[in-house]
Amino acid sequence: MMTGTRNKNTYNRHTTSTNRCGKKRRSQTRASFFHRYPRWAWWLGGLGVVALYVCFFYYFFVGPFGFRWRAIYGDAKYPEGYEIRGIDISHYQGDIDWELLQNAMIEKCPIRFILIKATEGTDRIDPKFKENFRQAKEYGFIRGAYHFWSNKSSARSQAYFFLNNVYLQDGDLPPVLDIEHKPKDVSLEDFQRDVLTWLHIVEDKYHVKPIIYTYYKFKTTYLNEPVFNDYPYWIAHYYVDKIEYTGEWKFWQHTDAGRLPGIKGYVDFNIYNGSYYDLRKLTIGYEQD
Repeated sequence: MMTGTRNKNTYNRHTTSTNRCGKKRRSQTRASFFHRYPRWAWWLGGLGVVALYVCFFYYFFVGPFGFRWRAIYGDAKYPEGYEIRGIDISHYQGDIDWELLQNAMIEKCPIRFILIKATEGTDRIDPKFKENFRQAKEYGFIRGAYHFWSNKSSARSQAYFFLNNVYLQDGDLPPVLDIEHKPKDVSLEDFQRDVLTWLHIVEDKYHVKPIIYTYYKFKTTYLNEPVFNDYPYWIAHYYVDKIEYTGEWKFWQHTDAGRLPGIKGYVDFNIYNGSYYDLRKLTIGYEQD
């Protein structure tokens, strides 16, 4: 029994010694690895990794939607010299208190028009569209409806999906195409042909030129052919005192950080580039008195 105990103790001491040596060697290896380069090199490498991550995040998440990230830079700007103000809404605004919204003001100007998200692609109807569209008319606003373009569906199928779910009336604004993305695997010529297909189909239905919504860089990059200048433009350009788009435009979405009674959270603010009389002339079926 004593002999067995001594052998066991000897084994335990040997194992402990081996473990300690192994840990010591691993510790020495780590120390050797970390001391192989000077400290400034590690700092430089760390900063490089952070910079790479920031570039990746900006390229894939911020760059394509950069104008929608401006709210983090401060309060909304309100361009001066315009009196005809409006908003655009969707289900993101939740349940709206229309009684409060009816008397709301933007920079001491009443809300004259409301543009409402209706459809997206070929299978999405905004869950608040019918309610918002009905209430906007009931409370006396000039209303409009827009379709959000999808690169996953054909232009023709999207146009008919919009027409089958949106019924504009005399006094409503022309139909709106919200287009913000070009598919990477489609040529510019084919993309422009697709956009024109949607516009022509919808125009044939209502006999008015549809409004094109986009941000100004997208317009100048992808929709800069003369044929597109025949359409009214609704340009998104946030947090600037003056819109940079130099062509003709009808609407300017100048902030996505507006606040109004009756709406919880933020809402987009817009201005119309003209008089209230001009705005009424733009509507479907307008006849001069």
